[in-house]
Amino acid sequence: MEIIFSEKCFEYKWPGHIERPERMSVGLGILQENYNILESETASEKDLLTVHTNEHVNRVKNAGPWCALDPDTPAPEGIYSHALLSAGATMLAAEKKAFSYMRPPGHHAGLTGPALGAGTLGFCYFNNIAIAVKKMGLRTLILDIDGHHGNGTQEIFQDDSEITFVSLHRHPAYPYTGFASNGNCLNYPLPYSAGNDMYMKTLRKALSEVKMDKIELIAISAGFDTHEGDIVSLGLTGSSYREIGRIVGSLNKPLFGTLEGGYIGEYVGADVHEFLSGIEEVQ
Repeated sequence: MEIIFSEKCFEYKWPGHIERPERMSVGLGILQENYNILESETASEKDLLTVHTNEHVNRVKNAGPWCALDPDTPAPEGIYSHALLSAGATMLAAEKKAFSYMRPPGHHAGLTGPALGAGTLGFCYFNNIAIAVKKMGLRTLILDIDGHHGNGTQEIFQDDSEITFVSLHRHPAYPYTGFASNGNCLNYPLPYSAGNDMYMKTLRKALSEVKMDKIELIAISAGFDTHEGDIVSLGLTGSSYREIGRIVGSLNKPLFGTLEGGYIGEYVGADVHEFLSGIEEVQ
C-alpha cells in the first residue's frame, strides 16, 4: 500500500497544543523506508461543500491568523490551506487505495462544524474521510478505529442507505457521543481497560453485523490514540494494530485509510506500519 504525504503538514502548529507536528514527524522514517510515498493533492472548495455548509467552510477559510475556532481547535496562520491539503490527501488515498499520513485529522467535523452537540471541533476542520467517500460514490463501510467517537462522520452519513458507519471508541471520553447504535451507524463503546482481546472480539462482532456482500469499498478512519498510554488508551500495543489490519484486510474489499488521532510521536508511525503490514499479510 502506498502512503500519501506532504511535508507541508508540518508547517503549522500551535504552542503547547497536543495536535503538533512531532506526533507524526518522529515516526515518519519507518514509513519512508517501507512504502512508496506519493505527494498529496489539494481538495477544492467544491469538494468541501459536498459534506459541509458554506457557512462552516467560510468560517475556517476566514479564520485567523492566530485565533481559535473553539477551545479545542486553534486556527494558526494558513490553516485553511493545510486543511484543504489534508482533505485532498484522503481523496487521493481513496482513489489509489492508499493510506493518507497527513494532519489535521477530520472525523469530528460535522455538517456545520462541531457535530452531535459536542461543542468543539476536536482538532478537526473538514471531515477528510467523508469528503473522500462522497467523491467515490460507492456503497461504503466506514470503519473508525480512533479512540474517540467519529461524531462528525456519523452526523454526515446518518440514515444514508449507501453508507455503513462502524465506530469502536472509548467510553466515557470526548465527544461523549456514540453510546448506542442508530440505524446505519453502529457504535461500540469500550472501557479504558479493554485491552487486545476485548477489542478484537468487539471488532469481529461489529464487522459481522455489516452486510459485506453489499459493500464496494472500505474507508478506515485510523486513529492510534488507543495505544497504551495515549490520551484515550484502550490498552492496545503495536502488535494489536497488525491484528486489526489482518481482520480488515481479510474482508477482501478495496480499502483505503486516513490518519486521525495518535499523539505519542514515538508510536504513531510504527503503529501505522503495523496496521498496513497486517493488511498486506492477508491480501
